[in-house]
Amino acid sequence: MRVLTGIQPSGRIHIGNYFGAIQPILDYQNRSELFLFLANYHSLTTSKSKEELEGFTIQAAIDLLSLGIDPEQTTFWVQSQVPQVMELTWILSQCITVNQLQLAHSYKDKVAKGFVPSSGLFFYPVLMAADILLFNSNRVPVGKDQKQHLEFARDIASRFHQQYGEVFLIPEPEILEETAVVPGTDGQKMSKSYGNTIACFGEEKELRKAVMSILTDSIGVTEPKDPDSSIVFAIHSLFLKREERASLRDKYMAGNVGYGDLKKSLFECYWEKFRPYRTKRESLQKDIGLVREILEMGRQKASSVAQENLSKIKKSIGIL
Repeated sequence: MRVLTGIQPSGRIHIGNYFGAIQPILDYQNRSELFLFLANYHSLTTSKSKEELEGFTIQAAIDLLSLGIDPEQTTFWVQSQVPQVMELTWILSQCITVNQLQLAHSYKDKVAKGFVPSSGLFFYPVLMAADILLFNSNRVPVGKDQKQHLEFARDIASRFHQQYGEVFLIPEPEILEETAVVPGTDGQKMSKSYGNTIACFGEEKELRKAVMSILTDSIGVTEPKDPDSSIVFAIHSLFLKREERASLRDKYMAGNVGYGDLKKSLFECYWEKFRPYRTKRESLQKDIGLVREILEMGRQKASSVAQENLSKIKKSIGIL
């Protein structure tokens, strides 16, 4: 079974990325054929400069390799280094209407939050469809907020098949309900766009400050607290086993503990979780040449699959 997924290098990888995407990806790596790419074309919708995008891309590669991506098991590459995806994007754009794209939840959500929409942001689902369909993936892990984009890809493929015959493998979504949406420090979905993230890597003082800034209610120290409405509890739970979560829940409901102490406990758990990954990251940071060699190895494998499939697609529609 081939599983495909991508991660945008639009900022430092945070714990929302880790629990919502990377941890499930590592599980797929051990039991399937995993294709993983850094979606730097998608990052253009939010990128501010050449230096920023270049830096974020190489740092995302380092982060993912540090967190357990194994280039011997996983085809791992940078999206822009496989140009066939842009050819397919144009082809697939003929199989979706403007009215359909206007219904995209992520587009409407960003506009509602004050983002000035570019045509690239509007066209985002078509590029994502090309990412998915070009590599004949069986499964595509997505968060709840990306499920609609996968449905777009499936609809596009079906419409293409109606006109030109079947050439695409139509994938199924994989959504892990428990960790599909990780809350940020303000309670919204954790996202670089909202500035509410807790990074996986960084200076201890900075990361401690991020944890201590998590939004809480005004309930006093001695009063019981509702774990189900607590952002601190929701984030802390991600690091815990079932029995540990139950114990923490009892602690909240018993009262006599302040949010300051609860946040400190969360930070200690978080800091220890990423300790071994920080060591590996420090090593990779000193050998950028090795990181580039790994990405080149992935590019070669991904390009081979992409070119073979794109040739079949172009032939089916009469493109010489």
